[in-house]
Amino acid sequence: MANKARNMVPPVNFSKEIDSEQSLVVLCDELAKAESFCQTPAEFQYAKRQFDQGNELIVLNRYAAFLFLVIINTDGEAYKLREKCRKLGNEIQKLADKEKLESLQLKNEQKTESYFLDLFEGLLLSNYQFGKYKKEKKKTFPESLTLLEGGFDTHHAEDVVNIAEGVFATRDLVNEPVSYLTAQQFAKSIEELGKASGFEVKVLQKKEIEEERMEALLAVNKGSIDPPTFSILEYAPENSVNEKPIVLVGKGVVYDTGGLSLKPTENSMDIMKCDMAGAGAVVGTFVAIAKSKLPVKVIGLIPATDNRPGGNAYAPGDVIGSRKGSTIEVANTDAEGRLVMADALDYARELNPELVFDLATLTGAAIRAIGQYGIVYMGNAGEDVKNQLEEAGKAVFERLVELPLWEDYGDELKSGIADIRNLGSNAAGAITAGKFLEHFVDYNWVHFDIAGPAYLLKEDSYRGKFGTGAGVRLLVEFFKKLVHRAENN
Repeated sequence: MANKARNMVPPVNFSKEIDSEQSLVVLCDELAKAESFCQTPAEFQYAKRQFDQGNELIVLNRYAAFLFLVIINTDGEAYKLREKCRKLGNEIQKLADKEKLESLQLKNEQKTESYFLDLFEGLLLSNYQFGKYKKEKKKTFPESLTLLEGGFDTHHAEDVVNIAEGVFATRDLVNEPVSYLTAQQFAKSIEELGKASGFEVKVLQKKEIEEERMEALLAVNKGSIDPPTFSILEYAPENSVNEKPIVLVGKGVVYDTGGLSLKPTENSMDIMKCDMAGAGAVVGTFVAIAKSKLPVKVIGLIPATDNRPGGNAYAPGDVIGSRKGSTIEVANTDAEGRLVMADALDYARELNPELVFDLATLTGAAIRAIGQYGIVYMGNAGEDVKNQLEEAGKAVFERLVELPLWEDYGDELKSGIADIRNLGSNAAGAITAGKFLEHFVDYNWVHFDIAGPAYLLKEDSYRGKFGTGAGVRLLVEFFKKLVHRAENN
């Protein structure tokens, strides 16, 4: 994924003065503030009629340029209003794209900085498309944005741009087919992004993976003609607020046929290029925090392979090893993600982590539980960490739903011939998958099953269609709040 093939966030500039020849977006919290931006009494009367009819986005076509008035009622729950502003940003981008508006100016005329930045973020995130393989390349509009100073911190706006860069990087990776994005190419793409963004990358090849005794990762890879990789990402600025690293582990199954437990095709195997979305989210998070120079020490671990039914593929009924030393009875080769994650989670133990997060498109059960509308999570971390995560999830509207890890679920993973089985019963599949991962951790840990929101077959506002970048904004928000608390103690 060379940089020239990447989808880039449109250039963002800052200015103190409005350019009357360019289209303008104004965010207000009352109608009266919009009047000074109307050129004639007739324009304001039109805006008033639209507002009285309940329209929050009012569009005035001046032929040479457009005026977009966004008038929001700031009563109610803030996190819901923030999401509304992102969605209004999406509506503006769609109109700008339809009208082929090359540039937009954005002006904040209300008191809350975050609402303006959310509108900006929604517009930015909507300005994405994956057209790499199309003969006719379609431009997306606007091609540039200007933020008119006042009512926001420019550094915070720059952070929004960096987050969008991270989300776009994740979307690009998730949308790439395995005909291009093999485990080897995935590692090369991570290295390129590391050089461009400012984080270190070390890639373990198959021989080094064997030396690390990552037997579960190697077992999943046995059916493939492409060797696996294990990428280690590191971002450790000298002014980090945390002494011990926070480790992010991402499932990097670049394509999943189900192995010998072959998947059906419709909306299953045919979209399984997205099975590395957890790893993609880890990469995107590193892009965002490195570009923003957040003072946090973070290590990323990405075990990558495809899962195919090749000539020597591992089979249901096999007993395989793991880096931890535990033996695993393979009940189903389509429960492969937890196997590659197990070795990475054991590797994380040696890094003396403060906290470990893992992200994976792990189970269809997570989708059946809450659909695409949130992220299932579970773990042994303390309530303070969980509360911080849930607050971060609400802030960016990547909402979290905690599932229990009761000991009872461990009974379903008992094996008669090995230390643990890789599959439970038909019930509570998302939980038993998490329970399997728990076997390989002895530190503070949280597991995120992003199977629902990571890849969408229908467009969902600023999240778009296909790869969404789910998890990136959640983790970056968590890290930003971590830094804020440390700097204010």
